[in-house]
Amino acid sequence: MTRALSSTGRSRWLALVVLCAGMLMMVLDETVVNVALPYIQSDLGFSQSSLAWVVNAYIIAFGSLQLLAGRLGDLIGRKRILLAGLVVFTVASVVCGLSVSQEMLIAARFAQGVGGAMASALILGMIVTTFPEPRDQARAIGLFSFVAAAGGSIGLLAGGVLTQAINWHWVFFVNVPIGIVAVVLVIRLIETDRGIGFGEGADAIGAFLVTAGMMLGVYSIVGASDYGWGSARTLGLGAVALALLVGFVTRQATAFRPLLPLRIFRSRNVSGANLSQVLMISGLFGFFFLGTLYMQRVLGYDAMQIGLAFLPLAVAIGALSLEISARLVTRFGARPLLLAGLVLMLAGLLLFVRAPAQADYVIDILPVMLLVGIGAGVAFPALMTLAMSDATASDAGLASGLVNTTGQIGGALGLAVLATVATQHTDQLLARGEGAVAALMGGYQLAFVISAALLVLSIVVAATVLRPRTVAHSHEVTATRTSRVAPPAEPSATL
Repeated sequence: MTRALSSTGRSRWLALVVLCAGMLMMVLDETVVNVALPYIQSDLGFSQSSLAWVVNAYIIAFGSLQLLAGRLGDLIGRKRILLAGLVVFTVASVVCGLSVSQEMLIAARFAQGVGGAMASALILGMIVTTFPEPRDQARAIGLFSFVAAAGGSIGLLAGGVLTQAINWHWVFFVNVPIGIVAVVLVIRLIETDRGIGFGEGADAIGAFLVTAGMMLGVYSIVGASDYGWGSARTLGLGAVALALLVGFVTRQATAFRPLLPLRIFRSRNVSGANLSQVLMISGLFGFFFLGTLYMQRVLGYDAMQIGLAFLPLAVAIGALSLEISARLVTRFGARPLLLAGLVLMLAGLLLFVRAPAQADYVIDILPVMLLVGIGAGVAFPALMTLAMSDATASDAGLASGLVNTTGQIGGALGLAVLATVATQHTDQLLARGEGAVAALMGGYQLAFVISAALLVLSIVVAATVLRPRTVAHSHEVTATRTSRVAPPAEPSATL
């Protein structure tokens, strides 16, 4: 077999850029659409409640299919699933941009979520197997983390520019050239792998249970803000979803070739990192979503100003994620860096709690953006390193899909809970005779307090569950991981 192009020095880093470009397209889409929602509502006649499904349709598909897509990549080849996902996402983006009805847009957004899940579930696993050496792996994960974390802020700015300069259709059309280039470069730069085969891990029953359970669970979460957490609909759907997921876990414990080998959870770092991420993302989603509403409804910022307001956060993440965080992880280990980043983000959220109705950007908002940005720039690469720390080459796609799944669960849960809490508290204050601005501020501040509490829980998990990992230990793990995987000629061990 000829030497894999992506495993050579320069081509390996080119392949990393291609993978991160694909990830950027997915991340941008999650936030760029938010800015265009008022224009979509006006053009296609959405009601306030139905408009949420422009976002929810994507979240449901994207969040529920990550685990299945990651495992399919391990079984039949990561490059095949990645390419299929990029093609589906790009075609769906065209349909979204051409949409002339509510139904057409929502269906296309669901298809975008399917493609996004297929592509993004594999990317982190491909990065880890391509960069097994700890120092290079830390740098590669730093770039991935920058794209994943800063892309959301860039999306807010890009959404404002495209929507105001052209129209809302272009927040979807912009994906098309990126998707085409990504597909071409993936074909040229990334080696085709065979995967371990369905005989090594096919589990149709498990696939059905986890996909149905995740989809129904995310569906019940995103609908809770409309129907209430104690409603028969939310509790009923949640109970069915829980039963399906319990059935899935039972199946994985007894199946001869499970879809999700439960051995992956024996690692304290894998389990702890994913749990810490659920809590962290839940808190940060509230910050991004409600912070945007605070700037729009209370401070009177337009779409462009909101994007610019978040720009220092993206710059801070980029400055740390691209190189500095890799050196820090190599020098001090991932766990201390994660804890430091979480503490900085917590400090930023606590500052945001006291943001006034007549805020001065430099005094009241900029310090928050810098603290959260620096904290995220340090924490995300460390978290990704820990979440993938004990993944073998044959399970890398699974571990990658798992970390993406927990991120989406955290986002969906945080958005539903915090948006509901903020809305209900605002309504209560209005009923007591508070002014509109004071009522909005009361709802936002309560949500920001809960966001901070979620960060505190994430810190507790990181401090008590995760194990310290020294550089020397990382080299030992890498050597052990290499000894467990297939021989060098096995294509699934490379991109």
